[in-house]
Amino acid sequence: MSKHWVALIRNWSGKVADNLITAASFLVFCALDLLDCFFCVCYRFIDEFLEGKVETCYCESRGNIGGVYGEDELSATLYERKNLFRQMVLVRLGRNRREECGNGGAARLPRWSDCGCETCLSWQKAEQKLFYVVKEPIPDANGDCGRDSVENVIFLHGFMSSSSFWTETVFPNLSEETKLHYRFIALDLLGFGGSPKPRDCLYRLRDHLEMIEKSVIQPFELDSFHLVAHSMGCIIALALAAKHPRCVKSITLIAPPYFPSSREKASLVALNRLAERRLWPPLLFGSSFMSWYEHLGRTVCLLVCRNHGAWEWILKLLTRQRDLHFMIKDATRHTHHSAWHSMHNVICGGAKYMDDYLGVLSKSGMWVAVIQGDGDQVVPPECSYHLKQKMPFAEVKIIRNADHTSVVLGREKDLAGELENIWSLTENKTRENL
Repeated sequence: MSKHWVALIRNWSGKVADNLITAASFLVFCALDLLDCFFCVCYRFIDEFLEGKVETCYCESRGNIGGVYGEDELSATLYERKNLFRQMVLVRLGRNRREECGNGGAARLPRWSDCGCETCLSWQKAEQKLFYVVKEPIPDANGDCGRDSVENVIFLHGFMSSSSFWTETVFPNLSEETKLHYRFIALDLLGFGGSPKPRDCLYRLRDHLEMIEKSVIQPFELDSFHLVAHSMGCIIALALAAKHPRCVKSITLIAPPYFPSSREKASLVALNRLAERRLWPPLLFGSSFMSWYEHLGRTVCLLVCRNHGAWEWILKLLTRQRDLHFMIKDATRHTHHSAWHSMHNVICGGAKYMDDYLGVLSKSGMWVAVIQGDGDQVVPPECSYHLKQKMPFAEVKIIRNADHTSVVLGREKDLAGELENIWSLTENKTRENL
C-alpha cells in the first residue's frame, strides 16, 4: 500500500475517532448538566437542614445575584457556564442572595462538607496570614551572610498545590553560592495548603495580592524581589509585578496560561481552552468536570478532601510507604469554595486583565523569562508563543519531552540552574544601569 493511501486512512480514522469522541462527549455532558442541577437542589436542602441557611451558588443568572463584591472582579464563567437545564424551575427554588459577611466568626467556621481536622483548621488559631516557608541566606565561613546585599525571591505555586512544590524541588538544588546572597520565600496561596480558607472570600486576584502583601511584602519590608511562578501562580505573579513594577527585578513564568482575546470574551475563552467539555484526554475531562460543575465538584471534594486523612492512610497501606508524595497531599488541602473560586476568579477571571499586566511590564523593562514543556496537556505550549508575541523581549525556553509538572519535577537541578542564571543576568544588568 502506498504512503498516500496510508496517510488518507490515518486521516480518515482520526476524523472518525474525533467525531465519536465529540458525540460521546455531548451525551455525557448533557447527563452531567442534569446531574449537577439535581445536586444543586440536594445541597440546598442539606445546607438548610445542617446549617440553618441555604448555601448560595451560581445557578442563577448574574442579574439575580447582588453586586456586593463588584461584578467586574467576578469571572463571567461563574454565571455563563452553559447548562441545558439551568433555567428550569428545578433550580429556581427560592435562593438566599449572597450577602457580605461581616462576622469573622461565621466566616471562619468550615462548611459541613469541608474537612474539620486540626491540620485543615490550624489557620483559624492565628491572624489570617498566608503560610510560607523562608530560607534565609547561609552565613559563609566567616559568619557573614552578606545581608546588605541579600536579594529576595518569592515563589508562587499553581492550582491545587502548595509551597512544597518549590521547597521539595528547587530549594534543595540551589548552589551554595546562591544560598549566600538570596532569601527564598515560598508561599501557600490563599485557599491552599496551610493558608487561610475563609468562607466569606471569593478568591479574586485582589484578595490574593492583598494577602501576599500583608503576609510577606510588608512584614519583610521587601522593596526589591524576583518572582518565580507556575501555572495559576503566573497570573498572580503578573498582577503582582504590574502593581509593583519598581520592586520586581525579574519574573520567571513556568507554564503560564495566556490566551489572547477581547476583554469581554477572555474569561470564557480561557475556560474553554483549559477545560473543554470533552471526554478525551482523561486529564481534560477531569478539568472540565471540576470547572463546569459547581455541585458535582463539591461532591468530589466532600468525598476526597473532607476525608483526606483516611485516603492518605489507605494509600500508605497500599504503597507501603511511611509518607506520601507531596503532590498527593497538596491535591486535597483546599476547600471546594477556595478551589472553585480560584479557578474561575483567578485563572479565568484574570485572563481579561492579562494584556493590561503585560503592557505594564513592557514599559517597565522588567526581565521576563518563560519556561514550558512541549508536551504540556494542561496549558498548551502555544500560550508561551502568544506571550512572546505580546512581549518580544521575553526569553522563552521550551523543554522537550516535558509536561505541566515534569517541566519542574524530574529536572529540578536544571531548573535551579536556569533560575540562578536569570537572577545573575538580572543583577548584572542592574549594575550596568547604575
